[in-house]
Amino acid sequence: MNHLPLIIKREYLTKVKNKSFIVMTFLSPIIMIILISVVAYLSQLNNDKQRTISILDESGLVKDAFQNSEHTKYNVFEDMTLTDAKTIVKETSNYGLLHIGKLDTINFVPTQMEFYSEESPSLSLISDLEGILENKLTDLKLQKAGFDIEKIKTSRATVSIEQESFEGQKTSKIDSVLKLIFGGLAGYLLFMFIIIYGNMIMRSVIEEKTSRIIEVIISSVKPVQLMLGKIIGTSLAGITQFLVWIVLGGVLLIIISTVFGIDVTQMQSPQQQMMQQAMENPEANMQLQDIMTAFYNLPITNLIIAFILFFICGYLLYSSLYAAIGAAVDNETDTQQFLLPVMMPLILAVYIGFFTVIEDPHGTVSTVFSFIPFTSPVVMLMRIPFGVPLWQQLLSLLILIGTFISIVWFAAKIYRVGILMYGKKPSYKELIKWMKY
Repeated sequence: MNHLPLIIKREYLTKVKNKSFIVMTFLSPIIMIILISVVAYLSQLNNDKQRTISILDESGLVKDAFQNSEHTKYNVFEDMTLTDAKTIVKETSNYGLLHIGKLDTINFVPTQMEFYSEESPSLSLISDLEGILENKLTDLKLQKAGFDIEKIKTSRATVSIEQESFEGQKTSKIDSVLKLIFGGLAGYLLFMFIIIYGNMIMRSVIEEKTSRIIEVIISSVKPVQLMLGKIIGTSLAGITQFLVWIVLGGVLLIIISTVFGIDVTQMQSPQQQMMQQAMENPEANMQLQDIMTAFYNLPITNLIIAFILFFICGYLLYSSLYAAIGAAVDNETDTQQFLLPVMMPLILAVYIGFFTVIEDPHGTVSTVFSFIPFTSPVVMLMRIPFGVPLWQQLLSLLILIGTFISIVWFAAKIYRVGILMYGKKPSYKELIKWMKY
């Protein structure tokens, strides 16, 4: 008799009715949203803060290059010694003092420009100051050489290369950005799902094994059915928890943004701020129409189907290994020696995806690892947005399914023997022996 549906139902209900599962399902998004809100609030305070920087230009050549901005105010000192300037800056609690030495030429050297402050200045501020000085000094040098600065500025050309496939399909740089985003999210989501819920399956097997409940269950259920039931039931519970996180997290974000006026978009890294500045530049501004066109250029149907198939098969492949490890040991401490070989291919797949696929999605390394079953779920998902032939996708999927069936067969053998073994730490030699029974 097929007991698989009953086992799946039992595992699912056992997980979702567990008090710790319910608490973490609702508590995790609340904690996460609170952390995001706090970081966004602090970032908002930091962005709203205006810094006053004093300028002491003893050369008199670049003091007019500094213009006040929304978050930075420049205070230029005239006819003052460096010692007096430092004293004033300390007394007024200004952010810092930029000192430019007294020179007769515009050939500055690094030791003739110094920034004084109580604390280490931010990298972005120093970069901004260096950019202002470099532009001003470049203009001065060009003027000294007899060039017309305005003519040089108006003669600068902006180039934007149009992209089109041999079939006549037009693309743009935003297409590549969307492909990177989808591929990265798909690979990272699978990686995190395996880590979180693979460990949940392993702990579930260990708990039932140590409580001796498994001895009663195994008398009427085949080990392979019990293992698959645990994997599928726990996976469904994980999907339920994941959906609750998304819905609850979205609602909480809306509530916090509306009630407390916290803009979560303020939580940006320096790289994101640089990207936003580039986007706000009129020359680099991307129109909404271009973004929509790029979105429609993506193989949406192919992406969705491939994501579902590779996600499910990849997750089941690794989950069966987690279940086998749980059956082989008596406690979670003993799992460390077996987890590393399982995790290494998954970690390798993520690194290849982010450092190789993004740079050359159709290269030899990317292609080969998209066929290796332990790395293909992540690597192939990151390659597909860039246009992978259908035969490669099908071949990779067939190899993955075949490997999953083989792994389930071997894992079931380990599960069948290990589930009833107590008081002995198994070695790799022991596991190989169990697979021969």
